[in-house]
Amino acid sequence: MTQISSFFIAGRHAVIGALKNPERRVIKIFLTEESKKTIHKENPDKNLLKDLKVFFKTKKELDKYCRREDILHQGFVAEIEHLENPELKEFIKGKNNLTFVCLDEVTDPRNIGSLIRSAASFNIDGLIVKERHFPSESKLLYKSASGCVEYLNIFKVSNINTTLKYLRDKNFWVYGFAANSNKNFTEVNWNGNNVLLFGSEGHGLNQHTEKYIDFSVKININKNIESLNISNSAAIVFHHINQQK
Repeated sequence: MTQISSFFIAGRHAVIGALKNPERRVIKIFLTEESKKTIHKENPDKNLLKDLKVFFKTKKELDKYCRREDILHQGFVAEIEHLENPELKEFIKGKNNLTFVCLDEVTDPRNIGSLIRSAASFNIDGLIVKERHFPSESKLLYKSASGCVEYLNIFKVSNINTTLKYLRDKNFWVYGFAANSNKNFTEVNWNGNNVLLFGSEGHGLNQHTEKYIDFSVKININKNIESLNISNSAAIVFHHINQQK
């Protein structure tokens, strides 16, 4: 039997999001007296701390859990287990009009966390990431996602190109976002099954991955500005597609 590894997350939204998710196993929770009151005040109809090991700490004691990643815990730290990985092949069976976002060599936890928050907010059906590049135990990712890791299907795959090829065979269109494209993404009809492919901020899309793209599109921005942060770009795109659908 494989042993499930646990890890720590910090921050009010990240921890309360984990507590609210019935699929998430929370092993221990570390709170200040003040943050315990916040949980009860914000969730008066449900005791989120029922049957949990709760340890009360001072803010200073909680600081040691966040020192390395230099984030604010806000009086909330929890030890949790990973969610079960959803299977992409199973998920798409019998479904239509799906929109996935796929990250090609994007590794910054803050950017990925912010992107997860936007994807969950605007009803994107899932995020496809390369397992090796995904910082799945990063406190910074969970803090930036503001609890939204609990609401988004995250498909961790071993090979992005193989996955894109598979989805194209299953009637998905793959749209690569590139600053040098001639077509604005708002000119596209976003109905049907689509994959939105974003590359790393430094290098853009991987050359080997480009051959699995059906269309190249861009976001029109002020010509004096080189580019947008990836999580901002993604939020603009997700909002537009959500409005259209």
